[in-house]
Amino acid sequence: MHGPGGRRAIFWFGVAVRSWDGWSAPAAPRPAVNILLGIGLKVTSALAFTVMSTLVKLVSAQFPIGEIVFYRSFFALAPLMAWLAARGEIIDAVRTPNLVGHLRRSLAGSCAMFSGFAALSFLPLPEATALGYATPILATTLAALLLGERVHSYRWIALGVGFLGMVVMLAPYFQIGPVSLATAGDRSVGAAFGLLGAAFGAVASVEVRRLAQSEKTGAIVFYFSAAAALFGLIAGQWFGWVSPGPRETLILVSAGIMGGIGQILLTSSYRFAPVSIIAPFDYTTLLWSLLLGFAVFGELPEPLVLAGAGLVILAGLFVIWHERRLSAGARRAAPADPSAVPPKRTP
Repeated sequence: MHGPGGRRAIFWFGVAVRSWDGWSAPAAPRPAVNILLGIGLKVTSALAFTVMSTLVKLVSAQFPIGEIVFYRSFFALAPLMAWLAARGEIIDAVRTPNLVGHLRRSLAGSCAMFSGFAALSFLPLPEATALGYATPILATTLAALLLGERVHSYRWIALGVGFLGMVVMLAPYFQIGPVSLATAGDRSVGAAFGLLGAAFGAVASVEVRRLAQSEKTGAIVFYFSAAAALFGLIAGQWFGWVSPGPRETLILVSAGIMGGIGQILLTSSYRFAPVSIIAPFDYTTLLWSLLLGFAVFGELPEPLVLAGAGLVILAGLFVIWHERRLSAGARRAAPADPSAVPPKRTP
């Protein structure tokens, strides 16, 4: 009874955080081969995505968001297609019977990316990262409402704690009193974009969940990156396009390549370790963002933002721990396979 629900809970809390970066559902899990390698790939993917966000933030004041989305998505295709070619999955990446589903997922994911990049232009890197942790909380709620997935009572409790964490994170930006929305300035705008990006990311996660029922991982990755690049190009042409110099071109192209590398590392991590072990390490993005935010921009986040992020992380980790505990109990309670018992010897 708890097995499928456990996998769904771990999926939403552990992995949906990356949805606005173009994450797609991991391939069907295989038996664990190398736990430490899987964890290492996951942590390195978190670093790659944080480096990508840092590069985006470096040029966010100079270029329109649409142009940045184009570079991020278009140049991510280079490492992704090379990786798919090496795995012999190019055909799977372009063959699909569900273009409408890919369009829905791409629209939601692209809106999440636009909003997330806008948040980076207004907020310190760690704060923009922390607000992204609202995605799996909202995704779990949408999964219950739209997909009819059963949410057990302890998960609703965890969701309540997670929502409380979101309120705490947003408190510095939307206070009533001496510091109001009208006077908080750019940081309130950034927080609004961050929350909007989390909401779109949750919708994208639900669409990924639907696509994963029938689509290959390569197709989900390819169509999202291609569509986001197209949307970014259209938005860039519509709202303005700034020709980058050599330094800016290097930063923009590097952001796309780092995004593609992060995608490859993330997907590969699930080939070596179970989702329940890998998922909690997604929260290392906050550690990387703290280090890079201070080293590159001299930024320090609001204490309340860190406190709220801590509540969200604890809620997610609690669900993962509880589901692993239920799964372990179910395995112990399962009857032994009769074929595995040696036949009784007759005298």
